[in-house]
Amino acid sequence: MKNELEYKIREIMVRCNGRVSVAVELPSHSFHIDGDRSYSAASLIKIPILLEAFRQAQEGAISLNDMVTIPKEGRVGGAGVLVSLSDQLTLTVEDLVTLMIIVSDNTAANLLIERLGSNAIQELCHTLKLKHTRILRKLMDFEALEKGLDNYTSALDIITCLKVVDIGKEYSQTNTGKMLHILQQQQFNTKLPSRMDREAVYIGNKTGELPGVEHDCAIIKFRDKTAYIAVLIDELGESETGKDTIAQIGELICDSLIKDNSEKADEPYG
Repeated sequence: MKNELEYKIREIMVRCNGRVSVAVELPSHSFHIDGDRSYSAASLIKIPILLEAFRQAQEGAISLNDMVTIPKEGRVGGAGVLVSLSDQLTLTVEDLVTLMIIVSDNTAANLLIERLGSNAIQELCHTLKLKHTRILRKLMDFEALEKGLDNYTSALDIITCLKVVDIGKEYSQTNTGKMLHILQQQQFNTKLPSRMDREAVYIGNKTGELPGVEHDCAIIKFRDKTAYIAVLIDELGESETGKDTIAQIGELICDSLIKDNSEKADEPYG
């Protein structure tokens, strides 16, 4: 069963025309395929930002109810809704975190980087022992990108982040519940969740996209069992191949989680 799942995932990866990394943690076992390979993080960098926002709120450095003015100047596109809204706009920190995740709003992410501090976000990555995650620029900062400054992560680092979101002892039950709820409201569902029965399982995910890059990561829950998955792909000729690769892998992991849970439920007691 364990080897069969990994074999099927490798088959899917081979058919993809990009460079693929996968990390998976199931209740019964975990494995990765090039999971320690570094990638341009794209919007996956928003997962550490989410964690740092709730860490600072947990410690009282900020409040999730703090009001933030969204200046018209400095708003950026690429993804999100804030760039196209009215001149006078004020939102809470929690609103910004939510928009950053569920519609991948880049303006919200940049405002949070300013408020939390990029050094604090990087320090969190260091504390979590993330080996490849670096935050070196804001979102949509092409001048920094031209200078060689980018944000980086790996599939294994993202799995660590997902586990901290779900079961991290640093966070209260209330804050853990809020983070899981935000991830569950994700509006970009064409990758890992696209072939899952969302009425049967909880899934909270966060995508990342750049030209030639397709990423997704997710927490999947079925009954009392949880799976964590991260799939990172770059060097793609076109995006649809990457999306389909991630969707196929997501379906395999979800089916495995449900099957594993059902088999355990059928085992006799004693």
